[in-house]
Amino acid sequence: HRPGEAMQTDFTWATELEITIAGEPFVHLLCHSVLPYSNWEWATPCLSESLSALRRGVQSAVFRLGRRTQSHQTDNSTAATHKLAAADKLRTGGGRGFNEDYKALMRHLGMEPRTIAIGCKEQNGDIEAANGALKRRLEQHLLLRRNRDFDSREAYEQWLRSIVEKANRPRQKRLREELEHMEAVRVERLAEFTEERVRVTSWSTIRVKHNTYSAPSRLVRQWVNVRVYEDRLEVYYAQQRQLEVERLRGRGGRRINYRHIIWSLVKKPGAFARYRYREELFPSLTFRRGYDRLLEGRVERAADLEYLRILHLAASTMESEVETALELLLEEREVPLYDRVRSLLGQSKPEVPEVATPQVDLAVYDSLLGLEEVAS
Repeated sequence: HRPGEAMQTDFTWATELEITIAGEPFVHLLCHSVLPYSNWEWATPCLSESLSALRRGVQSAVFRLGRRTQSHQTDNSTAATHKLAAADKLRTGGGRGFNEDYKALMRHLGMEPRTIAIGCKEQNGDIEAANGALKRRLEQHLLLRRNRDFDSREAYEQWLRSIVEKANRPRQKRLREELEHMEAVRVERLAEFTEERVRVTSWSTIRVKHNTYSAPSRLVRQWVNVRVYEDRLEVYYAQQRQLEVERLRGRGGRRINYRHIIWSLVKKPGAFARYRYREELFPSLTFRRGYDRLLEGRVERAADLEYLRILHLAASTMESEVETALELLLEEREVPLYDRVRSLLGQSKPEVPEVATPQVDLAVYDSLLGLEEVAS
């Protein structure tokens, strides 16, 4: 290996580390970058082998160094490459081509993209070996820590950063040799999101990356800008952020918040029976049981109207309080009509504390002015 010639980057699963965030399993990968000459490394947690994750990981490593290698090497993952058309295969002799967005990232950083031959993992041997060494090191530190749970993703990333920095300390001599052969990075860091412009449907939903999300009903039929991050979406209208939601993986998924939909549904309750995402309008099993109880001995339209009014009450007050009221009525074998649920909520009213207004003695200011004149 020649100093400063190349950086290698690869994704590796970190599920075996059994990391949890606030008690919940954190299923993730590490975007791992290595300089083969000095073995300097950097790692960034990510949720998938996407271009967004690759962009974040590579930029984190490059800007951490403050310098760039001549080239950047990956395997043939779909984040960086794609299958070539038949004509392109004949022209280039086979293989895979680089994605346009990935090539744009490399141009911005001033690095030449390169990849390994298909089926030749040994050409990526340095980063493959480093993947295993990194995870073994993390496992040892987790054993010493005696706890695999972190308060937040940020806390986990900070811990991971400290472990990688400690591993890099013995590599400083050869790293300095590499840095002498690397050019300084003189560009700004690219944003870690792509932006799409979509229109909110009449059902208050948007479709982004083959998945469906609900949006506030005030945005119905409006065009919005969606910033697509690796782990979340941010929806903007008139340069103001209107919504932030966790990004779905794969295709055909949906994330519907009943609070976005209920305001329009309550005006046209007949649409509830054929609403495509109706199951998402039951926040918990208690709400579902309440709706089933309303259906007993009633016309479906009447039951729908009662339930939508209850759901509207949950959206405009406290969902937990409405759920408690439903549980009480179901335990008493009562039909959870809207008026009964609302009457239970009205039993607890917040107490307004009495605040004594202090009397202000303006003579104090006169005494202060007198002291100031004496001092002068």
